[in-house]
Amino acid sequence: MDYRELEETLARLPTVNAVRVSGDRSRIREVHVLAAPEKAAKQVVRDVQTLALARFGIDLDRRIISVVQIGPDLIRAEEDRPVIIGVHEIPEGTRTTVAVTLRWHNDEYVGTATGPAAPSARLRLVGEAALRATEAIVADDALALDAIGAPGIGMRTVILAIVVSTGARGEEVCVGSALSTGDDSEAAVRAVLDAVNRRIHRPGS
Repeated sequence: MDYRELEETLARLPTVNAVRVSGDRSRIREVHVLAAPEKAAKQVVRDVQTLALARFGIDLDRRIISVVQIGPDLIRAEEDRPVIIGVHEIPEGTRTTVAVTLRWHNDEYVGTATGPAAPSARLRLVGEAALRATEAIVADDALALDAIGAPGIGMRTVILAIVVSTGARGEEVCVGSALSTGDDSEAAVRAVLDAVNRRIHRPGS
């Protein structure tokens, strides 16, 4: 099990700022979560369990998950990951344009996608727009959205995004996920970012 990948995925949950996983090859023994106080600690634990099960098939015992909650004024933003500024929809008759704006290291990146003005097409348009914005950050790679969907996991909805990329390392297929807390659009953007997270590096690194 790649603990680092698990940590990076869980850290994308809303209100979660950092995650550390410890254990050995046979099992995970501890999951330490640093979270903002917007959600109750028990809800944060449930979100961690749901995402770990949906993305990695890991059934985490709630007793090994510890949550520490700190206010945002005590957390220094490192901006290692792009921040979602907004998701906007611009109707154009039978078509609509979705614009996704990300901020990364004090710069803003906007991606757009245009398609049918139909509810069934909206999630893909959001994913495409998010990928175009991300592609501006990962300038050396070509990215394509292979698939995006919202399967039900128990009583919750998880957005899954499959991204195909080509670059110096050849062709790669990456999967990203994000727990939807009522706004599928933002969750779709976070799922796309989760899929391409390893391709985003600090300027100059």
